Order: sequence, then structure tokens, then C-alpha cells
Amino acid sequence: MSLKPFKFQELCRKVKFEINFKLMDVIVKGCFDKFKQSSKNSFSDRQKRQEIIEYFHGIIKDCSQGRSSEKTAKEAVTCILRYHDIMRESNSSVCLMGKFHNVLYIALKLAFDWQIKDSGTIGTLIEQIFQCEKTFERLFLGAILGIRAPYFVAGWKSDFKDPEENIRAVVFFLDHACTAGLDFRIDKGALMRMIDVPLESCGFTTPLMMSVQLGLADKVHIFLRFGALLRAGEKDRENVSVVQNILLKLSEFDHKYPFNLIAIFQLILRVIPSLTQHLNGMLSYLGDVQQKTLLMKYNTLIEDGIIPITRSGIIPPELKHLCRCEIRKNLWYNHQLPLGIQELQIPEEMKRYIDIMYD
Repeated sequence: MSLKPFKFQELCRKVKFEINFKLMDVIVKGCFDKFKQSSKNSFSDRQKRQEIIEYFHGIIKDCSQGRSSEKTAKEAVTCILRYHDIMRESNSSVCLMGKFHNVLYIALKLAFDWQIKDSGTIGTLIEQIFQCEKTFERLFLGAILGIRAPYFVAGWKSDFKDPEENIRAVVFFLDHACTAGLDFRIDKGALMRMIDVPLESCGFTTPLMMSVQLGLADKVHIFLRFGALLRAGEKDRENVSVVQNILLKLSEFDHKYPFNLIAIFQLILRVIPSLTQHLNGMLSYLGDVQQKTLLMKYNTLIEDGIIPITRSGIIPPELKHLCRCEIRKNLWYNHQLPLGIQELQIPEEMKRYIDIMYD
């Protein structure tokens, strides 16, 4: 369905007026109402969503005469959120999904493209997506698997042009979720941060665990910086934790270890005091023979220099490292990881150390 009948862009160029919220609301409603009679999957196609996004880019650009484009973009996103609310309320507060839900992904892309700074608006967008889907996989899968792979996993394509832009978008929205202090709960489970919400189409594993399983050290680094938890799910007894998973992977090799697994392991060692607790957890559910085999492998990893002696549990960790872990824990509790690190009154080198940029 064409958007040509809309003349707002031409009008803006002619009269150069400042758009206000009410007019933006009319533009948004007029745009989406054109698709009310079309199929439920009208916005399922990435190309169709991109057409709508480009249309709004033009509206924002042409209606920002003498004012901030970011502020105009914020108004557009706010009006899209309001439209989604109206559609949901018309269905007894249950999202109609399909095209009426996919408008949120149009708002998501606009928010990123115009780098909207208001965390209240972005937080509302993130919360509305979660309320309807109970997952953020449409954002994370494109960053982890690439923009085409999610189509085969979940039946949709990412709105971002390449994996690099997708991971920048993940960082952008994680920053806002942190600033807004957002927590999420699935059913009656524990509260969790955005970074730890499971990916439904991937066996409800977390973004961090999936990145570890795929050997993606760069993604692991980003997720750990934002304080991703090292558990695989809500019930650690039923799932192998991230630390246990990487230990088991490394124990499969005989002195020759893949570089990406070593890189991931070194990153994980920066955010935990030592491996003692995780090793004891693994030994607790193994038989005698399996325990002996694991301990032999563990000693081999120490001898090969993969596990530093100070993180192995044999001798205490460095005081500097323990302080880093404690500072990060307190920042995490206050929704300040990693953004709050820059507010600490310490030398820049120490900030980089706490932000796990080096060990």
C-alpha cells in the first residue's frame, strides 16, 4: 500500500513550520490507519517496515526546521507508542500482535537512527516490547547470529543493515535500560535485567550463554560489561552455568585450545573472584569417576597456564581483582554497569580495569 497520498513532507518544506505533538499524532495515526484493512502480517516483511521507516525519516527531517531533529524523532516514537497502546486497549488490553505490534519495531529503528537521548521514552518502548513478547530476541538474535539467520530461527529479518549496526543497537538500548533502571519478570520468576532475558526461539538460553556456546568472544565481552549473569537459566541446578560450560568445553582439548574459547574464558575470569565455587558446583552432581576425570582436566588447564593460579582456588586472588568484582557488583545492583564506572573518582586506567578492558 503506497504512502503517496500523504502530503505532510511537502507541506513542511513549503511552510517550514515546527511540528507539534498533536500534529505528529495525526501523521502517525493516518499512516498506520491506512493498513487497518490489510492483512495482519502487513509489517512482517522487512522491506515494508523499511518503507515506513524511510517515510518517517523524511517527516522528521522536514519537520525539524529550527529545532532539534532528535526531539522531533522522540515525538514520533512517543506517538507510535501511543498508537500501539490504543490498539491494545481496543482489544481488552491484549496486544493484537502482527502489524499492530510490529509498529514497535518501526519505533525501535527510528529511536536508534536518531539516537534519542530520553531514557524514559526508550524505556517505555522496551517495556512495551517485553509486555507483548516476553523476550528481546528480535534485537539480540540479529546481533549474535547476523541479520539473515534469525529468519530461519524465528521467521523474521532484522531491521538493522548489518551485524555491526545490530550490536551497536543492542548497546544503545542496553544503555537506556540501565539508565531507566528497568527490571523484567517472566511469569512468576525472579526479576532480571534486559541482558538476561532468555531467547525464546533458542531454547530459552540467555544472550551470554548463546554467545559462549557459539564462541563469540566479542559479544561475550559486551554482554559481560553490562553485567550479564553467569547462569544459564532461572534454575542453576537444571542448567550448566556459563562458567561451567566454558570449563567443560576447554576440558575436551588436549593442550591445544581454540583461541576464541581461551579469549572467552579470560573475559569470564575478569568478572568472578575465582573458579572455586563453580568447580565445586560441577563436582557436586558428578560421580566419583567423573569427578576424578574433571579434576585431572582442571589441573591440566592450570599447568598449561589457561587457568591463572590466583583464580584457581589454590591461592587467594589478587586484592585488586577482588576490589574490581566488589565494585562491579555494587554498580550492578544500582543499575550503573557499565555507565556508572565513568562517574567514579579514580584514574582513567582504573576505570578501564573495572570495565574489564584488561586484566
